[in-house]
Amino acid sequence: MTEISMPQPVVILVRPQMGENIGAAARAMLNFGLTGMRLVDPRDGWPNPRAVAMASGAAGQVLDRAQVFPTLAEAMFDVDHAYATTARGRELTKPVHTPATAMAEARGLVAEGGRVALIFGPERAGLENDDIARANAIVTVPVNPEFPSLNLAQAVLLMGYEWGRDALPAQPAPAAKRPPGEIPATRLEIERLADHWEEKLTEARFFFPPEKAAPMRLTLRNLWSRLPLTRADVQILHGMVRQLTWKSRVD
Repeated sequence: MTEISMPQPVVILVRPQMGENIGAAARAMLNFGLTGMRLVDPRDGWPNPRAVAMASGAAGQVLDRAQVFPTLAEAMFDVDHAYATTARGRELTKPVHTPATAMAEARGLVAEGGRVALIFGPERAGLENDDIARANAIVTVPVNPEFPSLNLAQAVLLMGYEWGRDALPAQPAPAAKRPPGEIPATRLEIERLADHWEEKLTEARFFFPPEKAAPMRLTLRNLWSRLPLTRADVQILHGMVRQLTWKSRVD
């Protein structure tokens, strides 16, 4: 994944209730290069094996570095600007952002040397007004008003994406890092596959009668070139013809 060159925001989870949700939040963070997690008074204590299990590959880079604080104020000891993620708290006089506008502002603040925090509340009730009062601004996701609920990891994912979007790869994944099932086969690989099948079909006397053999070969070669084959497809088709010819010899 592309490294985000500028300093990162810290993600503060206030009174998180379930280890699984902490682990899922860690995964969401690492998807977008965020590794600074702070926990405020986690309900089930810390460390939490359920968080580690859910975090999977993010455990070492996020959870193992997580800091625990008894209060939100202490968790914000070095923070210059904080965003409280909540659908409530509008009675407090604060700027209200979407994730996109908040993170655009945050990138500017960080570029000027500021320390930014993204604050998320407990799963059931979210942040309390006392928590929100410590933030500089509120972030609210514009969702369906009839079902505005987001779980903790979803909220972290949205903020992480908006933070990292300018540093993300232009394509979903470089071809070299994609699995064989997604990498298009090269022209040479398709040519070798066509040669393999033509060889075995010739041995099986498929191209018959002789006067029709050349048009049949041409049609088959054209068929291979039209197919949008991946490298995994090519491997499977090579394996199929090998297995068929081996089976015919055994029989």
